Amino acid sequence: MNILVTINSNYLKVLVVMLKSLSINNKHRKFDVYVMNDSLSKDNIDYLKKNTFKNINIIDLKVDPNEFLSSPTTSRYPKEMYYRILAAFYLPKKVNKILYLDPDLVIINRIDRLYNMDLHNYYFAASSHVWGIVQSFNRIRLKMSKNDIYINSGVMLMNIRLLRREQDKKDVYDFIKKNGKKLMLPDQDVISGLYANKILPLDPYVYNMTEKLLNQNYFVPHICEDWILNNSVIIHYCGRNKPWNNKYKGVLDKYYKYYDKIEVKK
Repeated sequence: MNILVTINSNYLKVLVVMLKSLSINNKHRKFDVYVMNDSLSKDNIDYLKKNTFKNINIIDLKVDPNEFLSSPTTSRYPKEMYYRILAAFYLPKKVNKILYLDPDLVIINRIDRLYNMDLHNYYFAASSHVWGIVQSFNRIRLKMSKNDIYINSGVMLMNIRLLRREQDKKDVYDFIKKNGKKLMLPDQDVISGLYANKILPLDPYVYNMTEKLLNQNYFVPHICEDWILNNSVIIHYCGRNKPWNNKYKGVLDKYYKYYDKIEVKK
């Protein structure tokens, strides 16, 4: 399986926890993990290799540091967040499909069904975390069509074969330039606004579960901690509520803490 992450050195430890959870719950699979970056040192890459299990193969995928140089960024949303958008321009030709994963998540069950999903003519498969008024606001803000969905870009199955053939880098930069002041969550704004009709919707309760979704379970009353343990595949600690901070609010941090404590012995 091909896995993609985009990080700088600030998220190395968090990435290790995510990769441990991926490895432990998918022992039957081997993973080529492409670490897309423009600044990680050899020591950084060696750290990842040292602290991941044998079924994880870390691959240092360097990006031209001039990519997205003038694009909107913040301390929470650094330049590296954009790199996943242009993955098809950097991944080797042998890669036709890849699963992008944010470092701030954990995998608690097998990912086979997600990875083996047929993308047909879609560029991405991803979940949405917003509905109703918020979904409508994003459509208006980014000039999306009536039935387009605004997705969370933390988990995305990517059709690299099709993107390699059809994606135009100029379209990405033109969209950012045109909408610069409107971009609130820049990378997923670009993906949703530019490629909405090329996104296959995923069930967020299964593939992008969050503390917020659990708290809003009046939409789906059967969602509870036991259901998550048996049915959710990926838990995402998106937003400011991070399990490695003392002020975490909720119950799903126990998964992160469990995998964080596991030692890798080679």
